[in-house]
Amino acid sequence: MKSKIHTYVVSISIALSVGSLAAHFTKEGMQTLYATILTPPWAPPSALFPFVWTILYALMGVSAAMVWREKQPEKALTRRHALIVYALSLAVNFSWSFVFFSFRSFGFAFAWLWVLIFLVAATIQYYRKLNPLAAYLQIPYLVWLFFAACLSGAVWELNP
Repeated sequence: MKSKIHTYVVSISIALSVGSLAAHFTKEGMQTLYATILTPPWAPPSALFPFVWTILYALMGVSAAMVWREKQPEKALTRRHALIVYALSLAVNFSWSFVFFSFRSFGFAFAWLWVLIFLVAATIQYYRKLNPLAAYLQIPYLVWLFFAACLSGAVWELNP
């Protein structure tokens, strides 16, 4: 039981750390940029983003732990691929903040989000083969990314 809890704590901590580090390193850009750029009328207030992302990172960590604990030998390769794609998605997610907030490259940030959407969709497909609940826990993240892509595209259009 202790091992199971440890797996979940570590996995959630990794996901939350990725988000926290990205926010820390791009904090100044986040605060100044979001207040100065044009956003569509349907853009949420900036105060909402940390709450949403905290929930999403926690869900990512829980589902990754569920997959990590999948020990059926015949599923080992799928498990490995799932966790590699998940790790890649964390790296792409982490770097998006720099592209958008630090480099202010709105077009590239929009395209980079589509790379992230592809990776999260692939992660869901792998997770589904291993643990359907782990896959379902990723759906809010994917939905949020589609919303973020719409928002990012609108920002790009409004701030050429």
